[in-house]
Amino acid sequence: MKILKKLLTSPWTAILTLILLVCIRVQDPTFVESVRLRYFDTVITSKPVVNSQQMVVVNIDDETVKQKGQFPFPRNEYAKIIRDLYQRGAGLVVFSVYMPDVDRFSQDINLADTLKKYPVVLPQVGSNDKQGSIIPFRPGVSIIGEGFSGVNYNSIQPNVKVLNETAAGVGIVNTFPEIDGVTRRVPMVVSSANLLYPSMGLEALRVASGDPSFQIKLNGNGIQALRIPKFGKITTDSIGRIWVDWSSKPIEYSASNLPGELGGRIVIVGLTAKGLNNPVATSMGAVYPHHLQAAVLSTLISGTNISRPDWSDGAEILYTVALCIIALFFTRYTHGYIAIIVMGIASYLLGRELFNREQYLLDVTFPLCTITLVFAHGYVVKFLSELRQKLQIKKQFGTYLSPALVEKLQKNPELLRLGGESRELSIMFTDVRGFTTISEHYGKDVQGLTKIMNRYMTAMTKKILENNGTLDKYIGDAQMAFWNAPVDEPNHAKKAVKTALEMMESLDEFNKEIAAEGVPAFGMGLGINTGTVVVGNMGSSQRFDYTCLGDTVNLASRLEGQSKPYGVRMVLGPDTAVQVRDEYPVVELDCIAVKGKTEGVKIFTLAKPNYKHQMYLDCYYSGDWTKAKKLCKELIEENNELNQYYKNMLERLEEGLPANWDGTYRATSK
Repeated sequence: MKILKKLLTSPWTAILTLILLVCIRVQDPTFVESVRLRYFDTVITSKPVVNSQQMVVVNIDDETVKQKGQFPFPRNEYAKIIRDLYQRGAGLVVFSVYMPDVDRFSQDINLADTLKKYPVVLPQVGSNDKQGSIIPFRPGVSIIGEGFSGVNYNSIQPNVKVLNETAAGVGIVNTFPEIDGVTRRVPMVVSSANLLYPSMGLEALRVASGDPSFQIKLNGNGIQALRIPKFGKITTDSIGRIWVDWSSKPIEYSASNLPGELGGRIVIVGLTAKGLNNPVATSMGAVYPHHLQAAVLSTLISGTNISRPDWSDGAEILYTVALCIIALFFTRYTHGYIAIIVMGIASYLLGRELFNREQYLLDVTFPLCTITLVFAHGYVVKFLSELRQKLQIKKQFGTYLSPALVEKLQKNPELLRLGGESRELSIMFTDVRGFTTISEHYGKDVQGLTKIMNRYMTAMTKKILENNGTLDKYIGDAQMAFWNAPVDEPNHAKKAVKTALEMMESLDEFNKEIAAEGVPAFGMGLGINTGTVVVGNMGSSQRFDYTCLGDTVNLASRLEGQSKPYGVRMVLGPDTAVQVRDEYPVVELDCIAVKGKTEGVKIFTLAKPNYKHQMYLDCYYSGDWTKAKKLCKELIEENNELNQYYKNMLERLEEGLPANWDGTYRATSK
């Protein structure tokens, strides 16, 4: 169960999101493909647009209709336009006006005569209707291999017979929209009744090149190669489509206002007058069909090879998986999102560079979306895990650590070394003196006694927390606190002593307050000891506390108990005294073996050093108690700040030297 919980709270659960997204990408549903295609639109249309030196578009627009009369015009008018274009220097005319019905003005012969004199490419349409009686135009084609798997129609609907037979070429003008209805790729070859027919662009290129046929190589996977012998290889996808490059903009004229010289350019004529033609949705927005054909022909002539390699899908998925795994390593860092942003920008720039250099269309939307979602998943799991950890830390430490320390632990839980470790701590025990008098004052008013004790504990605890101490526990009217865990405190001994002094000052202020209320004054004894203990979470699986254990703790408790018999407010252990003596005046009190111990330790308190005091100690330890008593009395007469200590020690000296005196006093009480 613990392993499962650990796994569920790990950022690596985002691998599940990655697997899900990869499965979606493999299935490639409509919305995924649509987003990818829209991205390709931005890439393709981002190329700088230049004016074409080879293409001209002539529009039969509203002005042309106004000039020539009701549409459709007599076809001799089409003939005039074609002759006029060639007289102005057109290299080839592509007349993109579909004419499946006989001219009502009987001018088909006139137009046919013109088509015999001038090379013109006409359109024909792929359809799912039955094939008519007129045989569609089909140039020569050389086919290598079998298994055409491109665009297929039931029939090809040609122009009227006389025009179909006299045109230099006829090409298919059907568009092939993507799933979102936008035309981005146009098939160069279509099939009908097992025969192949060229598109308008391919046919125009064949006629312009003077080739009688085109060549196509097939394999089991579709179209492998397509070429016009005098022009060269044309790269398509497996079903014969090319991506339209919109970076070459043809010069555009109205048929009613042609230029004096066309300079041998290919001229594509089409309808733009209101109601005569429906625009086609493309990457550039809605354009008229002959403008699309002009872009296709420009793409072919320029040799632009925009392609999406067969390995694209696999490469994108592998790249995405690699990026996501790297991204998950960055979830451990607070600002790991910066690395993700850098990877995203790098991926985008890489995709653009591959397009600019190789004309490869590689999708960056899937990698970017996936890495964002996977990183977000991992980061949210990490955030929730850390939030849970922070709440646990606050719950566990909020009542006995300062808010600043709790916040520090929440920001860096590594500071919290749970489970028990050996560390040097400075440990303080405090206890109320005169509690019996205070209790008698309140008598049966237990609530009153509780309130005054709470006020006392609040005042004392405040100083512990202000000095970044850890309040371990309350023991009746006593307190236990320590420094240097769970957060490092290099000067833990000095912090403990500083806290003790501030607690005494707070106690004096507290006593002034309660004296005005008629409450007896509180006394307090403190014991501070420094040493190595085991600190960590201890207890049972049902309940545990962050605490410390060891002989140092026991001695600290005993030192607090000795503050009363030695007549001082604070007793320091030997290591504590050594660590604070450069900042606080330390005076040795005795060498004592506390109850339950046989070995003695030197104990100290804070007071101004006195040479007579050291003389007294020397006599005391050496067994010259007579001289020690004399020095004690002299120190009492001087009204020394350790007066009560000397009085208490004098009582001990009056009892006489023990028979087994070795310089260590053995306490009989805690």
